Amino acid sequence: MSTVEEDLVPALDPTGVPSDGLPVMGRIDASAGREAVVAHLAEAARQVRRRDIQMIRAAGLGHIGGEFSVIDVLVTLYLHALNVSPATLTDPERDRFILSKGHAAAALYTTLSIAGFIPPEQLSTFMQPLAQLNGHPARTKIAAVEASTGPLGHGLPIAVGTAFAGALDGSPRRTFVVVGDGELQEGSNWEALMTAGNHRLANLCVVVDRNRLQQGARVADTNDLEPLVDKLRAFGMEVVGVDGHDHGALVDVFAAVPAASGKPTAVIAHTFKGHPISFMSDDVAWHHKVPSPEQVATALTELETP
Repeated sequence: MSTVEEDLVPALDPTGVPSDGLPVMGRIDASAGREAVVAHLAEAARQVRRRDIQMIRAAGLGHIGGEFSVIDVLVTLYLHALNVSPATLTDPERDRFILSKGHAAAALYTTLSIAGFIPPEQLSTFMQPLAQLNGHPARTKIAAVEASTGPLGHGLPIAVGTAFAGALDGSPRRTFVVVGDGELQEGSNWEALMTAGNHRLANLCVVVDRNRLQQGARVADTNDLEPLVDKLRAFGMEVVGVDGHDHGALVDVFAAVPAASGKPTAVIAHTFKGHPISFMSDDVAWHHKVPSPEQVATALTELETP
């Protein structure tokens, strides 16, 4: 059987993660002013991408393309939009976040670290035997992880149940969930969306990472989702499109949850796999590919400034 470049797993490179700590930047509120908020998020996303690619190289495993497409969404949520902090992880009124595309775990861990939920030095243990930072996030290992995910099509149903619980409690807490667009080919997602729309779970926000690529192919060539907006609306969702790499636009979209219509919100975040790295962006080969030392160096150079 022949192999393709993506299938070749390089040797581990434990020196790939630098010993210096990732800065803990923490959350920034709207009171700081829009310009300061956007600048804070842009710098956090830059730092997260730099550490993420080093972690993938060190572990010899990961899903860097889909991580880079969703990092701006994760950073905007954890460092601004979500009503949760390291001090409120047990508060029943905290906002919830679920990463349904659990294979983007390294991006989640790095975002949690820069937000203060995970010690930065723990990032060097990613994918090591018995480490808490598994290839998919586990609720039993990390307090800031709301649900164990990885099998695609499971995170959104969990999020719907979480939002339903909030509605039954009469709570204003919100539930955000990120799904991959290829993941929407799983039927369980549409059962969950039907339930969310039927029960008007207004405090639910489903973010679709619409990078239009999945493992090995374009989504449209595998099982086309279009017309996605019409489908989501037919299932009772308030649908919003946004540039998934524009922090200011993401801030505005997340601030509008819950929607005035009383419907659950579906955000179609238009992104690029591997963004913004020149040799990765919109290239399906980077779904599960590990960069060489030379590619890491090139990417870090491109990420030297916001």
